[in-house]
Amino acid sequence: MGNDILHRSDTRGHADHGWLNSYHTFSFAGYHDPARMNFGALRVLNDDTVAPGRGFGKHRHENMEIISIPLEGDLEHKDSMGNSSVIREGDIQVMSAGTGVFHSEFNKNPDKPVKFLQIWVLPNQKDVTPRYDQISIREMDTDNQFAQILSPDRNDQGVWIHQNAWFSMGNFDASRQATYELHHDENGLYIFVLEGGVLVNDQELSTRDGLGLWNRNSISFAFNRPSRVLLMEVPPLN
Repeated sequence: MGNDILHRSDTRGHADHGWLNSYHTFSFAGYHDPARMNFGALRVLNDDTVAPGRGFGKHRHENMEIISIPLEGDLEHKDSMGNSSVIREGDIQVMSAGTGVFHSEFNKNPDKPVKFLQIWVLPNQKDVTPRYDQISIREMDTDNQFAQILSPDRNDQGVWIHQNAWFSMGNFDASRQATYELHHDENGLYIFVLEGGVLVNDQELSTRDGLGLWNRNSISFAFNRPSRVLLMEVPPLN
């Protein structure tokens, strides 16, 4: 088990490449902090803004579960498996890199930025056959409750990955409350506030703050203003 951790938004790593403005919750590329390598199996949480018409050229990944959640705009995806698609706000995309895959991600729009979360989860199986999937989560009821958008079960709601992890998302009105029940006692929960403000275990969180908690069966939330929150339940690293 790990220790509880609080990551204020202004303590994240930051890289501004002009075409890409990226905030790193955990060590990534040129940002390295030995104290911020991961939260259990959650390895990367990047908050990216890509300039109009720009993007990430073809590059390789292996043995990683890569999840993209667009927050604004349209992101064009192409990969060596033959997939070519556009993911938009309200979608979630997953790619199991496994034995290795090349892909590129570009801002589809020539006149406005695209904002998205890039999340990496360490898999519980290595060298799996690479795969790609994306779904719309627009129709899920996420008003004043958490809706599951990712799990280990390919037959469950949302996308699935090779790890005992569950992601949920919710939009909450001010003065609402909610509770999240963990699926496994040994798992931890990383809470990322996309916007708004929430009180969790007497800890006040604001936009883009992150809080990681271990050794809880359930976690209660009290929202003090309209909020959007992403929950990432992940196992510890063995």
